[in-house]
Amino acid sequence: MDIALIEGRLEFLRAAERLKDVLRSARTSAGRAESTAEHSWRLCLMAMVFADQLPELDWLKVLKLCIVHDLGEALHGDIPATEQAASADKSKQERQDLLALTSVLDASARDGILSLWDEYEAAATPEAKAVKALDKLETLLQHNQGSNPPDFDYGFNLGYGRRHTDSHALFRAMRELIDEDTRTHICGRKQR
Repeated sequence: MDIALIEGRLEFLRAAERLKDVLRSARTSAGRAESTAEHSWRLCLMAMVFADQLPELDWLKVLKLCIVHDLGEALHGDIPATEQAASADKSKQERQDLLALTSVLDASARDGILSLWDEYEAAATPEAKAVKALDKLETLLQHNQGSNPPDFDYGFNLGYGRRHTDSHALFRAMRELIDEDTRTHICGRKQR
């Protein structure tokens, strides 16, 4: 048994725990800020419940991609979806943070996590493309489900992540249902 390997992996898990305290701009249905860890959890759940609709994918890989996709946010936090277009260095910063976070790991574990994160960022495989789409859809779902402040911009939802969610018929169908919910929020606000 390699005690140094175990110690390094436990240290990594301690550092990754910080994702529980990284708050996103999205609100839960109770009105509190959602954490990145909560977003990642529901993204995994979303992937799991739709797995039967995309049987051609490697679902173990999909779940691994879901788990690591926002791991780099543990150090410098989340950039809200509404501000990501203005943040050209988001990906670079997250990768640097992921390198720091995984530095305590043995090479095999570190390289595995970095490889998955790079695959997600590049969206070059069918699994990474699916996770990109599901990530956007989970965010939109939370925006609509959350107890948001009166000035929340629901109109943002209608364009957010569309290039990823238009990539497959399943994601387009999910998107249309979520967009209907968004339009209901927009119409409801105008009637007040």
